[in-house]
Amino acid sequence: MDNKIAVKVIDPKKSDRKGKNKPPEDNRVGRKIYVRAVDGFFTQIRQRINWILMLGFFILPWIPYGDRQAILFDLVEQKFHIFGLIIWPQDLVLFAALLMISAYALFLVTTFIGRVWCGYTCPQTIWTFIFIWFEEKIEGKFNKRKKLDQQPLTLEKFWKKTLKHTVWLFISLITSLTFVAFFVPVQQLYIDFFTWNSSGIIVFWVLFFTFCTYGNAGWMREIMCLHMCPYARFQSAMFDKDTYTVAYDAGRGEDRGPRSRKKDPKELGLGDCIDCNLCVQVCPTGIDIRDGLQYECINCGACVDACDDVMVKMGYDKKLISYTTERQLEGKKTHIVRSKLLGYSAVLLVMCGVFVYFLMSIQPAKLDIIRDRNQLYRISSEGLVENVYTLKVLNKTEQDLVYQLDFDGIEGYQWNGPKNVPVKAGEVLTLPMSISIDPYNLKKHIAKVEFSATTILPSGERVTVKEESRFFNEI
Repeated sequence: MDNKIAVKVIDPKKSDRKGKNKPPEDNRVGRKIYVRAVDGFFTQIRQRINWILMLGFFILPWIPYGDRQAILFDLVEQKFHIFGLIIWPQDLVLFAALLMISAYALFLVTTFIGRVWCGYTCPQTIWTFIFIWFEEKIEGKFNKRKKLDQQPLTLEKFWKKTLKHTVWLFISLITSLTFVAFFVPVQQLYIDFFTWNSSGIIVFWVLFFTFCTYGNAGWMREIMCLHMCPYARFQSAMFDKDTYTVAYDAGRGEDRGPRSRKKDPKELGLGDCIDCNLCVQVCPTGIDIRDGLQYECINCGACVDACDDVMVKMGYDKKLISYTTERQLEGKKTHIVRSKLLGYSAVLLVMCGVFVYFLMSIQPAKLDIIRDRNQLYRISSEGLVENVYTLKVLNKTEQDLVYQLDFDGIEGYQWNGPKNVPVKAGEVLTLPMSISIDPYNLKKHIAKVEFSATTILPSGERVTVKEESRFFNEI
């Protein structure tokens, strides 16, 4: 029980406890948050990560691989192309394993260092900061944006607002087209869309994701994080006193209040916090980190950079606000290695092993056997027991191949149908055929048998896939 973080009840009406300066929510007008720009160590890290992820998102669909794009999730043909790997619906256990790996990786990282996913890598955060950056370039800094919104409609306000929303919609459209390009060949998508030749379903999804991006990053912003993202709600189950989160050192900062640089805060009975409220003004979710740990905090570190800059100017030590733990704030040692982290790590390693196993087990071919359901067996004119099957041979490669079919499990069988069949790249061959056997060779009423399909890949590798079935007779 000692490991749990105590709940802190915050009264919004009393959050400016000392009442010595501006109210802490001075970056709001109504419900709208005006985020102030900040620069610093963590902001630069976030921006670099965002650039890498954003460039990867926009560039990946354009990377060629052979006669197609490297990454293409073809829902029509029901196959996912990832460079040289083709994943079919039969291999979607890989997708399930990948989702579980992602979930446990998120649990592990959250337990160790809080909501860094939200602050540094979440698409909602990335696109929100992109939109805010363009908003600042067009309308000005946060105080100018507030004044502009409070002014009556003028020509200047009209063209600035029009330009801003035009830019937002353009970014949203390119984002939407890029996302759809993971499912539709990218070059044809852009040509058809801008020449008005796209199908209705493509136009619908492009416009749908355009307005989703525009609404989420331009209008809803922190609402998505505070009220719609489930992660914000269940993260507390993974936090403990040893979790690194953005936190304010109240023992060092209180009592807070303004003062001259030349004044000694101890003589004034004050802590290091000068109550400038910059930590509130730069927060994308509009919270006051000085009120303690809050689920709205996305651990982006903007308030850390703003506070460190103020501390340097005042001649104080940095890290009044920092990535720290509740245990460190209590003056105790943080336990990095603990049972919860070890448990998540163990499960994550197991799931990674399962993923690698299934990935290595993917065969370039698939064989399915379907028995004739209308008749278990029949007797031929020659007195042989005959079973009818339908063989489905799936060529999971990108080359046309010839498969040699075979049968095993009962001696003296007769194969009725072709045994060497060509299958085109990525296609399924459906082959009706039958097996006839002399009843004297049958010892059981139901015999376990095995079909196989063998091919030689262009690399020279010999591949054989097998599938079990049953052979019925009259005994």
